[in-house]
Amino acid sequence: MTTLHPTAIAVLASLSLCGTLAAAQPNFLIIITDDHGYGDVSSYGATDVRTPNIDRIGKEGMIFANMRANCTVCSPSRAALLTGRYPDRVGVPGVIRTQPENSWGYFAPGIPTLADELGKAGYHTAIVGKWHLGLESPNTPNERGFDLFHGFLGDMMDSYTDHLRHGNNYLRRNDEVITPQGHATDLFTDWSIAYLRERAAAPDKQPFFLYLAYNAPHFPIEPPAEWLAKVRARQPELDEKRAANVAFVEHLDHGIGRVLDALAETGLEKDTLVVFTADNGGSIPHGQSNVPWRDGKQSHYDGGLRVPFLMRWPARIAAGTKSDYAGLNFDLFPTFLDLAGSTTTDRSQLDAVSLSPLLEGKTLPADRELYFVRREGGRAYGGRSYEALIRGPWKILQNDPYSPLELYHLEKDPQETENLATKAPKVFGELSAALARHIQRGGTMPWQKP
Repeated sequence: MTTLHPTAIAVLASLSLCGTLAAAQPNFLIIITDDHGYGDVSSYGATDVRTPNIDRIGKEGMIFANMRANCTVCSPSRAALLTGRYPDRVGVPGVIRTQPENSWGYFAPGIPTLADELGKAGYHTAIVGKWHLGLESPNTPNERGFDLFHGFLGDMMDSYTDHLRHGNNYLRRNDEVITPQGHATDLFTDWSIAYLRERAAAPDKQPFFLYLAYNAPHFPIEPPAEWLAKVRARQPELDEKRAANVAFVEHLDHGIGRVLDALAETGLEKDTLVVFTADNGGSIPHGQSNVPWRDGKQSHYDGGLRVPFLMRWPARIAAGTKSDYAGLNFDLFPTFLDLAGSTTTDRSQLDAVSLSPLLEGKTLPADRELYFVRREGGRAYGGRSYEALIRGPWKILQNDPYSPLELYHLEKDPQETENLATKAPKVFGELSAALARHIQRGGTMPWQKP
């Protein structure tokens, strides 16, 4: 017998009294930020940065303490999130870049995306912001399930105000090249608000999926001058890098608040599931924080993997709910399919686990394997990959392709300070073998364009 969350029971009872049924399909809004450190969100312990709007999602819904990104860098995390599969199984073990000689992935055509599947379930689908999974056919957003694309195709911008990358303009509205003026964070906020208003005004009331992918706070760290001035006046003790990042994050948080306000103003708030997360940990050389975890972006220590993860759905999730479940960002794929009532997806191909039982006050098994991979070029990596695996309290990892594997007990040593590779040989052998199986499985998928 299914046990519903008390909030869900109350909502269903109320609607029953009115002679109506609960909305069968909620709207979905994923807000994903870029290189946003665990220690750069107030509700995760940050003391020098203020993120009231991000925090609001958790206060009005559920905050997850132990979620991780699917990779330590951008493209693989995004490929996993949009497919529910480990990134090397969809051809994206590394970053897809605008320069082919330094690109380490090719998003496998034909693998259904979350947008594809929700489209089949009757949703209007849109992406605003950063795509980073291909520059040309067949891997543009409109060809991978999105009805609307309003953002940029590339890996990053060399400036948030001129929007170019290596002198090229990758900003598009669908397939049209556009040249808007303004800070990229403000543009993506404005475009998202416009989309929400369009959906609210649509006569068919079709449910929607909006994937809002900010490129902030990815470097270059470029907060608007007035935001940096406010932080310097408030906290003159911060060094230059940290002050700039705090201002950058607070400007981003303000934009997120505007999007949340638009949901309320348009009457969409109650029936929209909002998720906030990030694609990987923060970049320490750029003044970002992953406290209390070790290291940052590019690293398989938890500072590179732990990310904020907050979820709000007023019609279903009780305010102030907390979860200690240790999952991955791509768990949103089957979660959304469950909540949308989708039955067309071959779930046997998914690596992700639905979080929907957690919304009903249930639990999920804690003995799950979590796999991570990153492929990279340059002298430090040579085009090779390095991997990590978590099973229960144990974690085995490399942080470059040439170093020996390390082993940590995360419950006893959450900061990953004592390498137990030689002290726990049985566990080391078991996890090494499990890791090898994941590598073999991922190796069946090409990661360069044929």
